[in-house]
Amino acid sequence: MEWKFTDDIPIYQQIMDIIKQQIASGELAVGEKLPSVREMALAAGVNPNTMQKALAELEREGLLYSKRTAGRFVAEQEEIKKGLQEELLMGYIETFLKNMAKLGYTVEEVVEIILKHEKGEEKDGQFN
Repeated sequence: MEWKFTDDIPIYQQIMDIIKQQIASGELAVGEKLPSVREMALAAGVNPNTMQKALAELEREGLLYSKRTAGRFVAEQEEIKKGLQEELLMGYIETFLKNMAKLGYTVEEVVEIILKHEKGEEKDGQFN
């Protein structure tokens, strides 16, 4: 797991986002056991209480579950993974479209450029 944090969002929320991405991408498989809180905190370079807070919140959201003496696991519901993928996709799209609007592009123009790109109609970095 790669852990990189910024100052603009609480660290526990960033931990949650990283783990959500790992679940959505399949990097953390359905039913997979997570390392201990201490191991994860050490790897991430954060306080164990911060890691515990993030993992507890992910449990409340239904993405993880605990077995009393066995540890924490990724929830075994494929529909949760699919919903998480859609949630992440919508966030990426929203951020992307906001950035494109700042550059002066409309949604329609962005879609047109994406379609041209997919068809290989780009020449020297330009779409005609």
